Amino acid sequence: MQELAKKKKIRLSDEVVYILGALLLSLATAMLSAADFGLSVIVSPAYLVSLRVPFLTFGQAEYVVQGILFCIAMKQVKPLYFGAFLSGLIYGLMLDLWRMAVTQLNPDIYPPGTLPLRVRAGYFIIGFFINAFAAMLYFKSRYYPQVYEFFVKGISEKYQKDLAGFKLRFDLAFLLLTVSMSFLMFHRLVAVGVGTLVMACCNGPLIGVYGRWFDRYFEVGKA
Repeated sequence: MQELAKKKKIRLSDEVVYILGALLLSLATAMLSAADFGLSVIVSPAYLVSLRVPFLTFGQAEYVVQGILFCIAMKQVKPLYFGAFLSGLIYGLMLDLWRMAVTQLNPDIYPPGTLPLRVRAGYFIIGFFINAFAAMLYFKSRYYPQVYEFFVKGISEKYQKDLAGFKLRFDLAFLLLTVSMSFLMFHRLVAVGVGTLVMACCNGPLIGVYGRWFDRYFEVGKA
């Protein structure tokens, strides 16, 4: 019976899952940035850097910050690990592309927070759910995810921790980092709002829900 249920699962290739994760996560970040209710805590540090350093776009700041985190977290350099940094580079390029290609997401045309409230609310709600779903796809792919997800996935597997629970703790730690950076760099809260708190508390559990649904209907491997 279990074997029959397994055969009914839809098989997706690693490449499809990985690319879809990158596309959706970058789109969600662009939406959340335009909504201006607070960003996901893992991208907020890069957003703060992009505001402080004008010649860096949000996407460019993302792979700079991820590169720094990568060096700190790994404590050693292995060629295989550069796949995680490459993922961050791809994600950063896609993020900048979404922000240039979609008029309402372009900060040069509509600075964050200037869209009508109903539009901002819609972008936040949609971006919130897409963000967690995209992160789940990264975790399911066998390719190295970008540094944030790589770190969470690697630590949770190494120490046999619940992925959703560890992701929640990781997000809360990054929330403290974001608040500290915000006050140090701008002397006020920037990129942190009610949306940040919602995502910090709900992203981990929501990723767990998505993951269980995904495992029920899909499997990842060679198509």
